[in-house]
This record gives sequence, C-alpha cells and structure tokens, in this order.
Amino acid sequence: MTAHDPAPARRRLGVGALIVLILAAAAVTVGIGVVRSLAAPVALVTPVVTPTAVTDDVGDDAVYVHVHGAVVTPGLYRLDAGARVVDAVAAAGGFSSAADPAGVNLARAVTDGEQLFVPEPGQEPPPDAAGGGGAGVTAPDRVVDLNTADAAALDTLPRVGPALAERIIAWRTENGRFTSVDDLLAVSGIGEKMLEALRDRVRV
Repeated sequence: MTAHDPAPARRRLGVGALIVLILAAAAVTVGIGVVRSLAAPVALVTPVVTPTAVTDDVGDDAVYVHVHGAVVTPGLYRLDAGARVVDAVAAAGGFSSAADPAGVNLARAVTDGEQLFVPEPGQEPPPDAAGGGGAGVTAPDRVVDLNTADAAALDTLPRVGPALAERIIAWRTENGRFTSVDDLLAVSGIGEKMLEALRDRVRV
C-alpha cells in the first residue's frame, strides 16, 4: 500500500491561509478608510453677512426692526441698540438670491420700530416702508426735515453717509436751524451738484 503524500494537502492549506490573510487585510483597509472619512472635517460655508445676537443676549436697550423684501427670512428682529442695517439683514438670514444689495445702505444705523425693506433690482419700496424711532425718519422716497431729522434719517438721503449726516447735525447745533435748503452748502462735503441731488428730498 502506497503511503499518502501530505504535500498537496499542505499546499492547499497554505493557499487557503494566504487567501484568508488577503481578505482580512482588505477588510482592515476598507475599515480604516471608512473611519477616516467619518472623522474628516466637514467644510462649512460662511455666510456673506454674519448675524449679530438677536435673542436673549441683546441688552435692555434693544431695538425692534421689521425686515422684509428680498431677504431669506423676513420678520421682526430684536437687535442691540446701535445695530446697523447690515446686522438687521444678517438677522433675517442675509440677502435672498433676488436681492439688490446696492438698494440698501448697510452702514446706516437702524432705529427702534423701523421697517427695513430690501428691494430687488429696479424695485421701488412700498409706500408704507417707513422707519421709526425719531422725528424725521422716513422712507427712502420721502422728504426729510433738515431741522428735525436725526442721523439715521439723514443717512437715507442719496450720497449721505454716517459721517456727512453727523456734519449736518453738527452744523445745525452750532448755527441754529436751517432757514433754507441752500444752507447745506455751508456743510463741509456738500457742493452744488450734491445740493441739487438733495433739493427735492429735503425741507426746512
């Protein structure tokens, strides 16, 4: 009787063990890849406008602003006193894809009770889009009284920013009431061309 040769059996065992090792190594590699993908940081999209606090973190002298028009989430927002239009727009989720960002002055300070309208390109504000919180605060197309308007109201005028609004108020404080719209020429930064642009938008 011929003795059985164990070599083929050992070869089969060796090949089987090698296959098991290869499969085990592949499983480990796949597992490491899955773990790494789960641990990888998720890229965050930073909004163009970052909102300020509009919840319980605002101070006792907070202001309420109604933001509507071309923003992501129109509504009534509670902001810190001294907040600006950029903060109100941010609180409303930022501009919508249809907004005309040039249609609002982001640097202007907001006032309590203001209704802030963000237009679409070529869109005119509704008749009731008026501000609040002080004499002379008006909608963009309404006339501003030079003798009663605060800085926020003056800031709604074309080409008048916060610095020029403060100079107008400073002139009024030092010289008394404006007696004529032409008195604006005495304010540093206002020339003939700008006066003509403002003439139909202001009164005394």
